[in-house]
Amino acid sequence: MSAPPPALDLTAIRADFPVLCQRVHDRPLVYLDNAATSQTPSAVIDTLRTYYETYNANIHRGLHVLSERATAEYEAARRRVAGFVNAAHAHEVIFTRGTTEAVNLVARSWGDAHVNAGDDILLTELEHHSNLVPWQMLAKRRGATLRYVPISPEGRIDLEAYARMFGPRTRLVAVTHMSNVLGVITPAARIVQIARANGVPVLLDAAQSVPHLAVDVQALDADFVAFSGHKVLGPTGIGALYAKEAWLEAMDPLFGGGSMIRTVELHESSWAGLPEKFEGGTPNIAGAIGLGAAVDYVQNVGIDAVTAHEDALTERALAMLSDLDGVRVLGPQDTTDRGGVISFTVDGVHPHDVGTLLDADGIAVRAGHHCAQPLMRKLGVAATVRASLYLYNSPHEVDALAEGVARAKAFFDEH
Repeated sequence: MSAPPPALDLTAIRADFPVLCQRVHDRPLVYLDNAATSQTPSAVIDTLRTYYETYNANIHRGLHVLSERATAEYEAARRRVAGFVNAAHAHEVIFTRGTTEAVNLVARSWGDAHVNAGDDILLTELEHHSNLVPWQMLAKRRGATLRYVPISPEGRIDLEAYARMFGPRTRLVAVTHMSNVLGVITPAARIVQIARANGVPVLLDAAQSVPHLAVDVQALDADFVAFSGHKVLGPTGIGALYAKEAWLEAMDPLFGGGSMIRTVELHESSWAGLPEKFEGGTPNIAGAIGLGAAVDYVQNVGIDAVTAHEDALTERALAMLSDLDGVRVLGPQDTTDRGGVISFTVDGVHPHDVGTLLDADGIAVRAGHHCAQPLMRKLGVAATVRASLYLYNSPHEVDALAEGVARAKAFFDEH
C-alpha cells in the first residue's frame, strides 16, 4: 500500500495568492468559484511580468536575442504542459485559447473530415455547452445525429446503455471527465476502452479534471483531451488540446495565416509540421509561458496532495450543507467518484438571491445554469448555487459557506 500524500501547508500556499488577502464588503474573501476560474499565484504573476519586462518578442521567426529567448520559454512551457498530462511527445500539445477553442478545433479539423450524413456522435447528458454546441454545429453541417448517453439522478453514466449505443455509423464519443455542475468524475478509462473496442475515438473535456486530478493521457488512451489554463492557476486566454500524433498529422489546420505554413504559393500552400500547423498567427506567448509556470506550481505542491486536500474539504462541505434544513445537494453524496464541485438549491430561494447574500458575506460562489442547460432540465431545476474548491481553500472557508447559506435561508424565511 502506498503512503498517503503529505498534507498541504495551507498557510504557505495561501500566502502565494495575493488576491486571497483582500476583504470584500469588509469581510475576508472566501473564494469558492474555482470551477469558473482559479486564482493565480505570485510565481505565475512574476513569470508574466518577467516576460513583458525583459524578453517580450514574437517567437520562432526572430533572429535576435529577445525572440530566441521567448521561443525557448514558449516551447519549454509546452514541454511542461505535456509532462503534466504525460503526453508521449511535446508536439502532441497544441496551445489554444482554452477548452472551448480546443473542442471546436477538433469538431472542425477532425469532424469535417470524418463525420458524414447519417453518422452518430455520442455525448452525455452531463456536458458543458462547450462540449455540446460545437457538436451540434458539426451535426448540422454534416447531417449527423447526436445521441446522448443517459445518466442516473446523481449524474453517473449508464455504462451498459453506453456500450449498447455503438453502431457501424458511430464516429466519435465526446464526454466530460468531471462535471462542472455535479462534480461527478466519469469512468474515463472504461469509456475509452469500450469506444476503442468499437473502433471509435474519444474526446475528453478535461477542463475540470486536469486542475484537480492526476490526468495521464497515455494511461487513459483518449484520442483528444481539452483543458484550460485559467482553471489550473494559469492566465486566462490560454489552454491546450492534447491529441495523438497520428490524428494531428492527418488533420488539416483550423486557422490559416503566419507560422502555420511551410510554403505559400499564389494558389496553394503547404502546412508546417507539428505543433506549428495548428498555431497560426501570433499566439498567446505570455499566457503559454504563464501556464507552464502554473503547472510547475501544481506539480511542486503535488497533484495527489491537492486531490486529497480537496476530498477532505468536499466531504466536510457535503456533510454541513446536507445538514441544513431546506438545502438540497445535487450529485453524489461522497467523494468516491466526485471532485470538489458542489451544486445545491435552497427551498423557496432563487440561487441568484443566495449568491447575492453570500457575496455580502465575502463569499464568492456561482449561481445559474453553469453553461449546462440540458443538464439543468434533466435535474428538474432552473439553476443552482455552485461552490467549487481548490488547493488554497480551508476548512474554515467551508464552515463560512455553510453558515452563510444558513443565514440566507433564515433571511428569506423571515421575509
